[in-house]
Formats: sequence, structure tokens, C-alpha cells
Amino acid sequence: MGTLQDKTVFITGASRGIGLAIALRAARDGANVAVAAKTVAPNPKLPGTIYTAAESIEGLGGRALPLEVDVRDEEQVRKAVNRAAEYFGGIDILVNNASAISLTGTADTPMKRFDLMMGVNARGTFLCSQICLPYLAQAKNPHILNLSPPLNMQAKWFKRHAAYTMAKYGMSMCVLGMAEEFRAQGIAVNALWPRTIIATAALQVIPGVHPERGRTPEIMADAAHWILTQDSRATTGNFFLDEQVLSLAGVKDLSGYAVTPGGPLQMDLFLD
Repeated sequence: MGTLQDKTVFITGASRGIGLAIALRAARDGANVAVAAKTVAPNPKLPGTIYTAAESIEGLGGRALPLEVDVRDEEQVRKAVNRAAEYFGGIDILVNNASAISLTGTADTPMKRFDLMMGVNARGTFLCSQICLPYLAQAKNPHILNLSPPLNMQAKWFKRHAAYTMAKYGMSMCVLGMAEEFRAQGIAVNALWPRTIIATAALQVIPGVHPERGRTPEIMADAAHWILTQDSRATTGNFFLDEQVLSLAGVKDLSGYAVTPGGPLQMDLFLD
């Protein structure tokens, strides 16, 4: 298996959840991790800050740089990316993990929430990719990984939450376009999405979702690790599912990732 040792990984939304799990998996290899997120003070409902994440990363043998960043803000992103590149000597990998969600219909989605989802998901992904691009172009095995779903263009995925679907698919359209745009430069651009729901703290505030029927964030971290250690020129333009990736990595038994061993699993959105 490949390694991320001495690679610099810029991860948005890395203070908790899947982003943090990916950061900790990279740290176990001895990677450098730029923790780019908004949370700097503890929140009783959503534990974890950029500083606690950095402490955990360094506890596993990685190097960490906590960066307070709102991915909607161009100047904040530019300063954070440049600081990370200066601090670590470049950027090898960008993980666009930061996301905002509201599973609401058209009449029940305030424009402020619409703008938040479009700003964080679609715009934030595009912005971070754009600003990281000069550094990625200089890296030996550069990757962009978006935590976004396959482009399943069926009406059922729009009718209950059109705004969220539009915003999330915006991240996936970045993969579709940028993978071809950057192919000649050898910059891989891929998407990763879970087959089942992933039990994170943020999931607990979404109605109708049962975290006990999900898997732990570590399944996404292990899948991301495999993708990010592949040859960037040979692995690009893919819309991966976590189960598919782990199968390619030779992992046959996924039971260890289940929140409730042996219990039923709830499939994630956008998958048939």
C-alpha cells in the first residue's frame, strides 16, 4: 500500500467528522496536514476545533497547521493556502470536504440557507481548487478529492431537496470538468461518496437519519487514503464509492466499520 509520508494535505472542514478521519489517517503515515475549518471555539453540539484536530494529528505522528478558514471567502482561502504552502513547502493534495446541508423543499429553504449551501459546497470547492492549483501543478503526485456523490440525474434526488442536490452536485461537476481540464498536467481529480450513511455528529440534526444504522468515518478515511496514494495520471475522473475503493484495496470484510455490528445499514442519498 502507498504512503502519504511527507505529503502535504490541505483538508477543508477537517475539525471533525469525515474530514478529521481523513486527516488522522494521513497523520499515521507521517503526513503534513493543513486543517482548514471555521471552528476555533468548542461547540457542545458539534465537538472539535481546528486546534483539537491539530493536536490529534500530531499525536499520531503527523505535522499539523490549524487554519481558521471560511471556504466562501476568497481572501481567507488564499491566505490559508499560501500559508500552508509556505509552512510545509508546497501542497500535494487538496481534499474538498467542507459541506453544508439542509434537506428541505423549495418553500422551506430560506435564501440564506440556499446561499450557504451553494457557497460552501459548489463555490468553496471551486475556489479551493483554483487557489491550490499552482501548488498542485508543482507536486509529484497531485490529487484533488471531493467528498461528493455520483451525478445521478434522476428527479427523485431533486424533488425533496432541490437546493441541497444542486449544491452537492456542483462539487461533483467540478470533478467532471476539472479531471479533464487538469489531465495533461497530471493532477488527479476524483469524487468519493459513502454507500451508507456515515455516523458523524452533524448527522444527528438531520431528521429521518439513524446514525446507528451507519458506518464510522474511518471507512471513508481508508478509502480516501487508497485514492490519494494512487498514480495521479492513472486515477482521475472517477466517482468512487467507499465500498468499491476498499474492494480495489483488497479489503473484503467491512463489518468492522459498522456502528452497530450485524445491524441493518441505511443507504446514503443519491444512490440507487
